[in-house]
Amino acid sequence: MAQLTIYHNPRCSKSRQAVALLDDAGVDYQVRLYLQEPLSADELSTLIAQLDSPASDLVRRKEDDYKDSGLTADSDEKAIANALARYPKLMERPLLSDGRSARIGRPPERILELL
Repeated sequence: MAQLTIYHNPRCSKSRQAVALLDDAGVDYQVRLYLQEPLSADELSTLIAQLDSPASDLVRRKEDDYKDSGLTADSDEKAIANALARYPKLMERPLLSDGRSARIGRPPERILELL
């Protein structure tokens, strides 16, 4: 199995649930605390390309930073990657990647699709 990386915010209950699912499954994974170690626009572009859903699904529109980010419902993938690099709190979590595919854990059980 490819190396799994979970993009995690420990303050988020859904993110904690996803970590518990991985632990219960007994798989090895890396944790990236993306608020402490923000992703670059290039890293975000790679993750967006791995998603099985539109790039806009990776954006938390109810966060205060959303208005400041300049994003709209019509923003393209490059604009989304740049905004998430600048405003990491806008990234939807949890997110799990195996290096080829990525899943947004909403609901958290969706990450199990990569196992």
